[in-house]
Amino acid sequence: MTAPTIGFIGAGNMATSLIGGMLARNVKAEQLLASDHSPEQAEKLGSQFGIRTGTDNALLARDCDILVLAVKPQVMQTVCRALPVERKPGQLIISIAAGISCASLEHWLGEHSAIVRCMPNTPSLRGQGVSGLYANAQVSDTQRQQSEAILNAVGISLWLEREELIDAVTAVSGSGPAYFFLMMEAMIAAGQQLGLPKETAERLTLYTALGAADMAVHSDVDAAELRRRVCSPGGTTEQAINSFVRDDLPGAVARAMQAAADRAAAMSQELA
Repeated sequence: MTAPTIGFIGAGNMATSLIGGMLARNVKAEQLLASDHSPEQAEKLGSQFGIRTGTDNALLARDCDILVLAVKPQVMQTVCRALPVERKPGQLIISIAAGISCASLEHWLGEHSAIVRCMPNTPSLRGQGVSGLYANAQVSDTQRQQSEAILNAVGISLWLEREELIDAVTAVSGSGPAYFFLMMEAMIAAGQQLGLPKETAERLTLYTALGAADMAVHSDVDAAELRRRVCSPGGTTEQAINSFVRDDLPGAVARAMQAAADRAAAMSQELA
């Protein structure tokens, strides 16, 4: 990154993660600002990272090259409408709020605003996130690079050609961690039913999930092939996989993810 001034409106978990990630990647604290409606939260963030913080969103918005909107979707309209119309020329807006379309942000902030809409996920809190990014027509190549650098500070990011694909990203990666947590819960409970102590079942499950994900990320073959390599004909794993297939696990996953995508689309309409 060059040296733009980056302001965060909202000082919650995701803003905290992004700020910490950028500082770890040698972005200077002087480049970063943050505001929050809670003086205590703003002060906590400032003390933690040595950055300038406050409670005046309008003042922050006037001073920064990049404005990151890290507030809850339900208050986004109120926050945006309270910002000054005259802001820094060429300012980039990055929204990390689910369900808020670029059209809504342009309506509230000005139709010529350069806006990047993104959907991060909670593993960003551990620097292991993945984000889908979409840029409107006003976003320059340099601003795309800046957006990518900010989100890559807590993981990886992928660009989308169409905004409506954000709903699919929400269904896959935005909501996705909860799917894996549910699977972990079920495996831990099943391990206990098989006689394992809870702590043993938990550690076996969590480290198996961690190892499987690491293998998949670093493998030169896809997940289906990795699965096949674990399944010996007539063996234990094959029996478990056959049981999953009989219970239509693939169909259940597809239906669940469609429900998540449908809800994301509905939220965009409700919050417009």
